[in-house]
Amino acid sequence: MNWHRMLVVAKTDLRQLREARDFWLPMVILGSIFFVIVPTILLLSINQVGDGPAVQKLADTLSVLPDSAQENIKGDTDTGRTSYALAVFLFAPMAVVVPLTISTAIGAATIVGERERGTGEFLAHSPADTREIYLGKLIASLTPGYTTTLVGFGVYSLIVNLIVGPEVGGWFFPTAQWWVLMLWVVPPFLAFTLSLVLRLSAKVRSTAAAQQAAGLVSLPLIMIAYGQSTGALFGSGTVIIWIGAIAWTAAIVGLTRGMGSVRRGNLLGVADGI
Repeated sequence: MNWHRMLVVAKTDLRQLREARDFWLPMVILGSIFFVIVPTILLLSINQVGDGPAVQKLADTLSVLPDSAQENIKGDTDTGRTSYALAVFLFAPMAVVVPLTISTAIGAATIVGERERGTGEFLAHSPADTREIYLGKLIASLTPGYTTTLVGFGVYSLIVNLIVGPEVGGWFFPTAQWWVLMLWVVPPFLAFTLSLVLRLSAKVRSTAAAQQAAGLVSLPLIMIAYGQSTGALFGSGTVIIWIGAIAWTAAIVGLTRGMGSVRRGNLLGVADGI
């Protein structure tokens, strides 16, 4: 396998995406809503209200959390404990939803889009073999979503520490579970989903069909990842490690099988069954 040819495929796709304002502008807006706007409004609202009846009710609901999660909640006041719980637990799934949403939108059109743009024939007759094309497309689909998540995660961490930190004794975020979530759990969920989406993109005949099929595939996976991410933060360190290990195994199997789904005929417009 020639890594240079694979990276050329990825760089070409990323350059086209960078030049497509109708792509990256919604991506920025989506990341801003999940990582900046909603958390800032919610956390500031709780701090402004203070230890009032509304915050007291929210603090009371923390009793439904697992004992391991309750033991880790910091803060001596209802405001501090509520803000900490929301910052650490409530917004965790956004770290999965954002990259999956962005990357599946890209991956759905990445191969069938070559045919529709008329560039599929050039790619099909290029020196790159089908595995290199597949992995290049995978990198190009994964990079924008995960990059958006990492940048958003950094901004979110700053917001949480500035707003919640004074209530719980100083800067505390990211927690150890969040580091493991971002670096160990999110990447394989993203890779596995894209392995399925790219296979769909190689089989269907239009971008619209690819997006519809990708939506049907990615929605249940997003829900599974959402639940597993939340459960990972609630559970012990061993739980989150095992969730990541299972996700990596599924991702490796999915990517290995997916490499055989891209054929030169797919790029030339000869689509076969899924």
